[in-house]
Amino acid sequence: MAVHHDHPRRHLGFRLPSLRRTGTVSESGEVTTAAVTATSAYALAGLRLVTGFVFLWAFLDKTFGFGYATPSGKGWIDGGSPTKGFLSGVAAGPMESTFHDWAGQGWADWLFMLGLLGIGLALTAGIGLRITALAGTLMMAFMWIAEWPPAKHLSDGSPSMSTNPFADYHLIYAVVLIALAAAGAGAVWGLGKVWARLPFVSRNRWLL
Repeated sequence: MAVHHDHPRRHLGFRLPSLRRTGTVSESGEVTTAAVTATSAYALAGLRLVTGFVFLWAFLDKTFGFGYATPSGKGWIDGGSPTKGFLSGVAAGPMESTFHDWAGQGWADWLFMLGLLGIGLALTAGIGLRITALAGTLMMAFMWIAEWPPAKHLSDGSPSMSTNPFADYHLIYAVVLIALAAAGAGAVWGLGKVWARLPFVSRNRWLL
């Protein structure tokens, strides 16, 4: 008569995850997603504030001549022109002569400086990011055309020293402004939520 011995099952030291723990996995995934979302919101808020400071500093330096990009005593408040040096120095591109005509004009100075101030304040406060992105992109487009990265040589034949025929820092700033507006980056470390609840903003969503 054959005798059958039953041996206890041996564990191999690991177990496959149970498919019945879907609730726990789902909750863990939701927590992870929420953490990533919160981190992204803070990262975008930081990017918004830094970008806002770039525009505000440009306005302040050109206004008061702190001795950085604008020499002391040659600020806008001292009678200097914020656009004359840059636009008169344009030496390439399809709008070269047009920019030379605009250089130092009162209306050009005011538009440029108000643009810097408005964009800087809006980004810092986290309000009106849509119209800020539009205005900022338009400003960056004009500055991109003024520097004209596609040119290998300037109008006098000398090398342009362009490092990239398309993507320069003006393009990067424009993309950043559009991304901040699309993400609604004014809600964290900003007044975006308060701004959105104002009656005239609620009626005109393009002001968000």
